[in-house]
Amino acid sequence: MTDTRALYAAHITRHWPDAGRYLDASAVPDGAAAAQLKREKKSHCGIGGKTALKALLAEGTDQAYLDELCELAGLQYLDLDWPTTAKDLSPLKKLRELRFLRIDSPRNIDDFTPLLELPKLEALLIENAKAMTTLDWLKPLAPRLRVFGIEGSRHTDQRIQSLEPLRGFQLEALLLRSTRIEDQDLAPLHSMVSLRLLNTALNAPRSQFKALERALPGLECDWFYDAKWKGFRDPRPPKA
Repeated sequence: MTDTRALYAAHITRHWPDAGRYLDASAVPDGAAAAQLKREKKSHCGIGGKTALKALLAEGTDQAYLDELCELAGLQYLDLDWPTTAKDLSPLKKLRELRFLRIDSPRNIDDFTPLLELPKLEALLIENAKAMTTLDWLKPLAPRLRVFGIEGSRHTDQRIQSLEPLRGFQLEALLLRSTRIEDQDLAPLHSMVSLRLLNTALNAPRSQFKALERALPGLECDWFYDAKWKGFRDPRPPKA
């Protein structure tokens, strides 16, 4: 079973404990299993030769940086930290061992379907993807995705039409902070009996959360607690 807590912790901390932070790929030790590399101009050049890497936090990923890091065939954890300016995710298809992927602010990307060809992907976290308004493209990942997050930024909500495309998934954790679900319907989650953690913005009325709690009594969600609602009211109804 996927270690949901570990994957969620990786999302929160955005680094691995043994990952040194570097500003130039040449400084990354050849035998390093994990690293954080911030690109400054062409300082990423050479990262593709650090073949021992299993985990990489890449800051400032332009297309050239993405193309080269995708030569690291053994990568299992990849965090594309802000700002992500690459335009094409197709090179990621080379990362056949990838289990965990986070993409922060992919402002130039409108096609996420290359991610469907990552055969071992278990955890996918996407933040502030302005061009993504539907989750329909995600459906082929239903058999293997265990952790999914689609979140906005500190100042901008991520707008998603519906959670309906997630019906049939067996997620263990779903992260929806700084989101706005346009239809305000949590019913697609009722049959997700594997779900243990729902970390979400207030994007549905209280009655929806109560119904979800009845359907999944083992689920952890802050909005199930009366004290959480102090000072809050139901969001405005969806537009007809």
